[in-house]
Amino acid sequence: MPAAITENRAHPLFDPARLDRADTIVRNDPFHFLVASGQLPTNAANDLQRDFPKYAGAGFFPYEEKDCGPSMNRLIADLTDPSVASVVGAKLGIDNLGQYPTLVTLCRALNKRHGTIHTDSKSKVATALLYLNESWPDISDGCFRFLKRIDSIDDLATPEIKPLYGNLVVFKRADNSFHGHLPYAGERRVIQVAWLTSEDEKLRKTQRGKLSRLFKKLFGGIDRRLGAGRDKNAAHRD
Repeated sequence: MPAAITENRAHPLFDPARLDRADTIVRNDPFHFLVASGQLPTNAANDLQRDFPKYAGAGFFPYEEKDCGPSMNRLIADLTDPSVASVVGAKLGIDNLGQYPTLVTLCRALNKRHGTIHTDSKSKVATALLYLNESWPDISDGCFRFLKRIDSIDDLATPEIKPLYGNLVVFKRADNSFHGHLPYAGERRVIQVAWLTSEDEKLRKTQRGKLSRLFKKLFGGIDRRLGAGRDKNAAHRD
């Protein structure tokens, strides 16, 4: 095995052992979710900032290795390792999460239409969001929220999570796995890993994501205006 690969596995950027921190929150009510901080090495922050893809549009785009620098590709390899997934899944009551195909999407910036309350689609078994922002203003806008209801962004299941470097949220998809955030426009770096029910769903979502990226590249101004004045409690089921 090449020395570089051996070193990466010996010193992963994402190590599920960090989930055992005393401040990690694991809940199964009103649905299964996990909130953890300090999940990335401090000394990797500069490399990950440098290697994050420079997307022109806002929103989530399917991961492509060529868009990213080496540290980002290394981190995504860690996050999508089946053995890592199974450790994460066990904390959510999911047996052998690593058996499911993964879809990785990345977001560099948001428009105000993003973050409406939803559950995620039934094609997702579980979803993880790992944040990479070095700082965040002292506001609630853009801060992730697990919710008790589909019609209230303020009925929190746990305190909101700032999208700061190393903060992680993971949840098991359910008919009541409501989550979202207050409208925010600007840079907000995050990696999303979704474990899907099938390879067909992965292909479908990847193709849709690529079309979305093309639309946003061509019609970014329209995309920014869509839903810019949305109500903070705006929602869609999945």
